[in-house]
Amino acid sequence: MSDQVEKSSGESTELKRTLGPIMLWGLGVGYVIAGMFFGWNLGLPIGGTLGMAVATIFVIIMYVTFVFSYTEMACAIPKAGGAFDYADRGLGKKLGFLAGMCQNIEFVFAPPAVALAIGASVSMLVPSLEEYTMVIAVVSFVIFTAINISGVEAAASVEMVVTLIAIAVLLVFASYTLPEFKVENLTKNSLPNGWKGAFQCLPFAIWFFLAIEGVANVAEETIDPGKNILKGFGWALVTLVALCILTFFASVGVSGWEGAVFEPGTTTQSDAPIPLVLQQVMDPSSTLFKVIIGFSMFGLIASFNGIILAAGRSVFEFGRSGNIPKIFGKVNTKFRTPANALMINMVIGFIALSTGKTGEILTISCFGALGLYIISMFSFFALRKNEPNLERPFKVPFYPIFPAMALIVSSICMVALIIFNKDLFFIFAEVLLIAYIPYLIMKKTEMKTIAIYVVAFIIFLVPIGINWSVDSQLSGLQKDYEATTELIAEPKENTNVEEEKTKLQTIIKTHNELLIEFNSNTWQEWFVNTGTEPLN
Repeated sequence: MSDQVEKSSGESTELKRTLGPIMLWGLGVGYVIAGMFFGWNLGLPIGGTLGMAVATIFVIIMYVTFVFSYTEMACAIPKAGGAFDYADRGLGKKLGFLAGMCQNIEFVFAPPAVALAIGASVSMLVPSLEEYTMVIAVVSFVIFTAINISGVEAAASVEMVVTLIAIAVLLVFASYTLPEFKVENLTKNSLPNGWKGAFQCLPFAIWFFLAIEGVANVAEETIDPGKNILKGFGWALVTLVALCILTFFASVGVSGWEGAVFEPGTTTQSDAPIPLVLQQVMDPSSTLFKVIIGFSMFGLIASFNGIILAAGRSVFEFGRSGNIPKIFGKVNTKFRTPANALMINMVIGFIALSTGKTGEILTISCFGALGLYIISMFSFFALRKNEPNLERPFKVPFYPIFPAMALIVSSICMVALIIFNKDLFFIFAEVLLIAYIPYLIMKKTEMKTIAIYVVAFIIFLVPIGINWSVDSQLSGLQKDYEATTELIAEPKENTNVEEEKTKLQTIIKTHNELLIEFNSNTWQEWFVNTGTEPLN
């Protein structure tokens, strides 16, 4: 298609170069910073302070060695596809396709999980909006997708602002908690499950840095990528390591790791350590506390907006190369952004949102990330061997130790994630397989390609949707059971205890019958394992 025709249709395949090193730093930190605010602390009951600390050090080593190795490829091959382009060039089209799919899974699955967290955070701040959590998540998706469609400068500017606010919140949090820090709190039950627990903590430690590689996906929109990609990646990595260490010790040093995990006076776990710890040094009813917690939501917004941006570039390059329908590889000439890719990602995000499974969606995203890291390091070695004369504005230090270390540690993390999330790994592997089969069939026309992918994803989504629906019903009945039991134990003024007891028996019967039906279908359990026990 000629440039003239592309312009007349409102679409082209070229992105606009507008980003400098400061913007790249903002994007790199913003992609990741949500991980400082939620999720990582759930590794503490498994590994304790010592186990989680060792796992985090291990992961820091992985990301330092990986980022510098990845930066070499990003500077030498500054294209929007990132890992896909490097593997396609270094390992061939088939492995390039798998690398691209891993990257798409990471970036496309992460935003809906963060959107659910945003919805939950708003509901926590404004309890009257609790029943609108899903609506808030959907509206957030629409707003930030629109911002990204409107232009990379607008998206990067928003990212810079919300990232700076999020960093400020972490610094304010530390300023209030570090004065209460005591070394002895680090030694309390520091390794509750032995070194096996430390091994199990690895996936949670990854949340501190997940998605930083998204900086490479805007290389095509970067001014002088050979120099500025290195600056953006390097500055972002240093910032994130510092924030990771600060957040970890500011959280567990106040009262031990339990205070960063459990709701006060209960055994209920929370995935939001900042409010849990802050309320130990500050009155939770105070205006200042509410302001700090309110602004902490900017950490979620920063990662949400940033990963939407990276996901759009990843899918765009996949479409531009013809691995998925080429309509997703078009750039809107008015805004010079991959609008079609951004919109299809939003649609997929809505489907993922409907499951309501924040943790599971993030774990699948982690599988994609680790798959990307492993294939990318093989790509690195292949490019060094096959293209020794490729112009490399930056070369990784300590070659081949850095890329080898990144490959080894990311492989160990992948093994850990598989061992403790077999069912979700099955879903991840099936997504890869479903995408790979149409790719191998080799489409003849655009419509045939679209038809194949639609049928494939329907085959995949129907059983997943059915089973996650069953799981949601079980979770709802479990909550009803707990609420009714509590009401019977401590009846209110107008409570009819006998009616509540009858209601409780109905809940127990419905729950257990549904559980028996679910567990009788082994094929269903491959998709979703509820881990739910019968009620009595």
